[in-house]
Amino acid sequence: MFQKIITLATPVFFLLIFLELGVGLLRKKNTYRFSDTLNSLSLGVYSQLFGAFLQVLRVGIYAWLFQHVAIFHLPADSIWTWVSGLLLYDLCYYWLHRMGHEVNVLWAAHVVHHQSERYNLSTALRQTSSDLLLSWIFYTPLAILGYPVEVFAVIALIDLLYQFWVHTEQIGRLGWFDRVFVSPSNHRVHHAVNDIYLDKNYGGILILWDRLFGTYIDELEHEPVVYGTRAPLQSWNPIWANIEVYKVIWRDAWHARRWSDKVKVWFARPGWHPEDVAATFPSTPFDIAHPVYEPPLSRGEQLYCLAQFTVTLLVTTHFLDAYPRISASEAAGYALWLGAGLWIVGGLLERRPAYILCEAVRLVATAAGVWASGAWFGNVALPFAAQAAIAAFAVASLVALWLTFKRAPAAHAHLSAQ
Repeated sequence: MFQKIITLATPVFFLLIFLELGVGLLRKKNTYRFSDTLNSLSLGVYSQLFGAFLQVLRVGIYAWLFQHVAIFHLPADSIWTWVSGLLLYDLCYYWLHRMGHEVNVLWAAHVVHHQSERYNLSTALRQTSSDLLLSWIFYTPLAILGYPVEVFAVIALIDLLYQFWVHTEQIGRLGWFDRVFVSPSNHRVHHAVNDIYLDKNYGGILILWDRLFGTYIDELEHEPVVYGTRAPLQSWNPIWANIEVYKVIWRDAWHARRWSDKVKVWFARPGWHPEDVAATFPSTPFDIAHPVYEPPLSRGEQLYCLAQFTVTLLVTTHFLDAYPRISASEAAGYALWLGAGLWIVGGLLERRPAYILCEAVRLVATAAGVWASGAWFGNVALPFAAQAAIAAFAVASLVALWLTFKRAPAAHAHLSAQ
């Protein structure tokens, strides 16, 4: 159900993104940049692909706890079950979110949402692919207290959907609302790297939790928010975006001499390194005035990347619909094909020549696979017209790829961000 609702809500998300873009252009305060937006949306698609496989972990564990450990079994038809459940879920989310900024291994998952140096509604869709591995731990109190699985699933969705609209610079201060609920103003603060704003305003729906636990701060007129992370990503690679912090943690754990440090590095605050590792791999000091990462692209390059992203996005909706009905191996192959397409688009946004070859191979392999099998992933039989259309699209894309990127020099290599 969770994946279906998100899929159904996606057109609304995009409508609101286009509305925000239009408002920004009219106000001469456009907060969108092409590559950054495509990267955020690609990471959102990645989270949905991984979520299709991992959502069963979160819901499955919750269902098992509810069935075997629950102290009570609260009625799903009671309004108080729903209201109290939403409040408790939001409190649990506050602590998950806060620990996601205070514990290294949780930050490794959450960092994806903060990497963008822009702030707009597309940032709301910039989600991690690994959050479900550990986030379920924070919601076990609801299962133990006996909130039914269907109640948990719906209130989780409500909490998530609420947070979409607060990712905007087009809405200013909202008076009393800012003091009670999470709003665009106090959530802008949460995405800031300014010293004064750092690690504040963790609430999902209610900002009251931050006021209660001492993590609240107002957005200050004399301190404009600067977005991003203290270790800027400097890449449009969605795979690297998801693993960059895990790689640093693993490196520190591997090279630390003391076993206590090898363990501590996973649970320490983000940015902490064992002394011996810090001496070998010194960190680059953070410069809040560093240039925003934005390799230049020609209009043709933008249009090519947009076309391939759009096609991949549309096909993703078929994957999410077909996933429950196809085998695990077919689903894995389908997801890998989609993920590879977005990974290649990220490389093209960086204008890296190696990705031009990867894209050509992807296009040829896709067309060849369809012609050879006469089917799409999941053994969906394709009529001749559909096969011909896919082949024609692949050929047209190959021509456009060559004409657009044939003289493109490399603009950036994501490994330099390490």
